[in-house]
Amino acid sequence: MGAALGIVAGLMLGLTGAGGSLFAVPLLMFGLGWTVTQAVPVALIAVCAAAGVGTVAAWNASFVRYRAAMVIAAAGALTAPLGLALGARLPQAALAAVFAAILVLVAARLLAQALRAPAEARVVRATLAGDGAASAGPICRTGGNGRLLWTPRCAAAIGGIGAVTGFLSGLLGVGGGFVIVPALRSATVLSMHSAIATSLMAIALTSAGTVIATLAMGHDLPWQVAGPFVLGSLAGMLLGRRIAPHVVGPQLQQGFSVMMLLAAALLVLR
Repeated sequence: MGAALGIVAGLMLGLTGAGGSLFAVPLLMFGLGWTVTQAVPVALIAVCAAAGVGTVAAWNASFVRYRAAMVIAAAGALTAPLGLALGARLPQAALAAVFAAILVLVAARLLAQALRAPAEARVVRATLAGDGAASAGPICRTGGNGRLLWTPRCAAAIGGIGAVTGFLSGLLGVGGGFVIVPALRSATVLSMHSAIATSLMAIALTSAGTVIATLAMGHDLPWQVAGPFVLGSLAGMLLGRRIAPHVVGPQLQQGFSVMMLLAAALLVLR
């Protein structure tokens, strides 16, 4: 069951851009009857592995801003334990409600993007080659070599993105790409291609740090389920990467958003 759920989660990760990791926790909850707290560390390991594979694939094909990714991960390492501590104290019903609310917000953003910018709906983890059109972020600019100019204001903005991402990673076991990508696009001049590629590295590092913090805080990690789930997610992501170039677009993103809304409704009912 763990391997089968992992394949589904990995397929979502391979087919979609930011937000695909949001399905890992609900799949473990519905498939194995776990609580949010039980699902968090296993989901994070799978997200870390899948994002790591995506980073390697995007490294030579796109523009990974590794300094930005490391700043995001460093800030996230400081706030992830806070999310873990809060998640251990909140009632499971409250955590599920928060997760459902995030699913609704992300679904609404993806639906709006599919209608407003259909070209960006085609930029997913499987098709990151080259670079797209730059955004108009007012905080972080680039120099003549295309690299970000690290002013104090820019560092604070990217560090803030990491702090939010790390907290949500510890609280809900999500990679945070749904935060990182739109935030990078709003604050910097990075293209959608570069923002997604950079978010993959940041997600891999942040998830790894959160898993380490989870173990350090004494949380149990059921390796007998985590191992098959991670292997299944990697297999599913590789499959998703193969078929994504043939099916990506606004329609897929809209369908993905509907599935998010359905998962949110099931979480609330549960």
